[in-house]
Amino acid sequence: MPQLSDRAKASLSAGLSFVKWLLYSCLVGVIVGLVAVAFHIGIDMATELRGEHPQVIWLLPLAGPAIILLYRMCGMEKDRGTNRVLVAVRDAERLKLRTAPLIFLSTICTHLAGGSAGREGAALQLGGSLSAYIGRKLRLDEKDERIIVMCGMAAAFSALFGTPITAALFAMEVVTVGRMYYAALVPCLLSAYTAALAAHGFDLHNIHGYPIHDALGLEPLPILQAAVMGVLCAVLSIFFCQVMHVAPKLYQKYLPNPMLRAAVGGTLVVLLTLLVGDQTYNGAGDPVIRSLLAGETIPEAFLLKILFTALTLGAGFRGGEIVPVLFTGCAFGTWMGPLIGLPHGFAGALGMAATFCGATNCPLSSILLAFELFGGQGLPLHALCCGVSFMLSGYYGLYSEQKIIYSKFKPEWVDKKTH
Repeated sequence: MPQLSDRAKASLSAGLSFVKWLLYSCLVGVIVGLVAVAFHIGIDMATELRGEHPQVIWLLPLAGPAIILLYRMCGMEKDRGTNRVLVAVRDAERLKLRTAPLIFLSTICTHLAGGSAGREGAALQLGGSLSAYIGRKLRLDEKDERIIVMCGMAAAFSALFGTPITAALFAMEVVTVGRMYYAALVPCLLSAYTAALAAHGFDLHNIHGYPIHDALGLEPLPILQAAVMGVLCAVLSIFFCQVMHVAPKLYQKYLPNPMLRAAVGGTLVVLLTLLVGDQTYNGAGDPVIRSLLAGETIPEAFLLKILFTALTLGAGFRGGEIVPVLFTGCAFGTWMGPLIGLPHGFAGALGMAATFCGATNCPLSSILLAFELFGGQGLPLHALCCGVSFMLSGYYGLYSEQKIIYSKFKPEWVDKKTH
């Protein structure tokens, strides 16, 4: 029997690998997608319940300690959240299955009681832990386990936010800035698409994206304005990240007891809500983003959202940071953009994508996010704005376990963690 040539063996191996990941990715997409759909529905129900009964916010000082107690009972009190998922991909650290139900329940509890948090960051933990468990059951080796964790991250993000291409690229890009895990491209895309189809099957994301009708074309003045907005969003993203990192340190310094810390944090959010006079800054804030893009301007909104989110997550409540970042960028853009001559809605869209880029250090994902959320209009300016924000945001980021291995300014190795 004639032996296969090296080229034929490589082609056969590639074909078998494709079939393997076609099956595994779709399996992860279905399982994680359905769980993420339940997560989405749970958060929506919690938000609607709080809208119908605003007085439920008085439970915040109790909800925080309850979350801390839940994690303590499950032996996960020192869980590092999304940072743990990044380490799992980069260093093959094992994720525990119990992370999934814990982040599921605790994030819904945060939203029900009125804490300021998102859900996409929590989705990375949800999808990562579920897919890691699937990988162990399939007896995957260490390298394939890393890929399947990224598949889970992409699937959960896609099902929750309705942006499958962004979800796939984000899962590959966020772990180590400067090194893309291209072996995971097809598996992550398949998982993200499968999860998105699962979400569509439950009529989620039927109002897709954010309509923008005042996007600018590629001309000299808009190019300059988009670059200026990129500079401003880089500064804003650094400020956002620093506040998010400083808040838990201040809580720990003055309130060493985690239960007391969570109770005080919940009380502070309640008092701040009463001071503001409404619940605009509680929860994720998607309806506020839509009203801002539609023409509303609230100059102080970006600062208040940062404060609400830092007080919530810093105290030990669980949830994501991504939608609060988008809220902050949108509020800042719709206020600052017209001052530098940009149309109101388009400035808000630029602010969303560029602030997300500066905070996550994921330029390709940010450009794709702009495409999937706002369509192709103004995309060249989005790309420039995101690029400037990425370059000038330096080595700051939301996730302390994220590594930047190549300099943003020179083609040289730096290998630094974000801070």
